[in-house]
Amino acid sequence: MNGHKAKKSFGQNFLIDQNIIADIVRCIRPVPDDNMVEIGPGLGALTRPLLKTLNTLHVVEIDRDIIARLKTDYPQDKIVIHEGDALKFDFATLGAPLRIVGNLPYNISSPLLFHFANYAEGIADMHFMLQNEVVERMVAAPSTAAYGRLSVMLQYRFHMEKLLDVPPQSFRPAPKVDSAIVRMIPLPAQQIAVKDEALYAKVVASAFGQRRKTLRNTLRDFLAESDFAQLDINPQLRAENLGVAEYTRIANFLHERAVPSP
Repeated sequence: MNGHKAKKSFGQNFLIDQNIIADIVRCIRPVPDDNMVEIGPGLGALTRPLLKTLNTLHVVEIDRDIIARLKTDYPQDKIVIHEGDALKFDFATLGAPLRIVGNLPYNISSPLLFHFANYAEGIADMHFMLQNEVVERMVAAPSTAAYGRLSVMLQYRFHMEKLLDVPPQSFRPAPKVDSAIVRMIPLPAQQIAVKDEALYAKVVASAFGQRRKTLRNTLRDFLAESDFAQLDINPQLRAENLGVAEYTRIANFLHERAVPSP
């Protein structure tokens, strides 16, 4: 599959390090009957080794040149090609439980992660290559520099673990950033304590909207001084000092106040 020039518009960087590729496949641990979809198969760095084990692999690809290669370079009874944008793709159409893998385009990685979260109930696990800085933010603990809105919005839905560091020279062309592999496993529905996800998202966005300000300021549209006391949360803290449990408590408190008791 030589001769394909990476396209900046699609955020393409192709993985070429065979040792890293083997490490990633070991992390994924495919078995023949897996219901698996690969996002952006590119030049097939993961596609080829996965197909050695899998009976069938779904792929979602937007680049027409790569789609043409996918149609000629792989056994068409083993690969199911979905042409289009992963951000608009309905992953529920692939059935459940679904395993998702891929080297995500770094320019749209956060919107993609939120898109996948919409299908969490039907997903078994996800393994992604992402910019290392993004992975560090995903798995960050409260009161650390990397902890932020992305951490809080993903950690209430997923167990996440950074698995591997991937240096720039593992790609062609080499990106200007370090990369990493992350594993995401959706939490069981009964473990998700958030009662109103849209409200939770609003509270988190507001809290992190002005990071340096205290919660008394950033959440003034949501909570009065007496509310902080009732929630046992210090209004002098900043957004990064609260964990998922505290944000859940705030959102559920607001939800219950807005919904009259039966």
